[in-house]
Amino acid sequence: MNVADHGPRLTLDPVAGSYAICRMSPGDSLPPWVVNGTFFSVTRTPTELSVVCDVASVPSDVTADAPWSALAVRGPLNLNMTGVLAALATPLATAGISIFAVSTFDTDYVLVRSHDMDRAVRVLHEAGYFVGASSS
Repeated sequence: MNVADHGPRLTLDPVAGSYAICRMSPGDSLPPWVVNGTFFSVTRTPTELSVVCDVASVPSDVTADAPWSALAVRGPLNLNMTGVLAALATPLATAGISIFAVSTFDTDYVLVRSHDMDRAVRVLHEAGYFVGASSS
């Protein structure tokens, strides 16, 4: 099932908070500050430990890029649905807006630099997506 076959365009909801994208060494233990807040994501690979978490929780000695804001695709989405991130990333890339994507079992999250959030919402709206009111 392709996102284009989904019928009405996807709806996105702003996720309250301000986020940092952190890079740690692959062998590092998961620090307790990572799980502060209601939204965080952790990915370990052979080359890094990557964390998305509340910006206020990140110690100054951690390699991080911040602040980022998040939009959640209203779900749950069927895991057989294809093209969701591509459909959202394309208009944002055309507008020169960088994204960081996080996927879960039920949905996808698109993070944009906080200073780009208003423009990202406008670009997605112009592309036919509905963006709900902020949950903050």
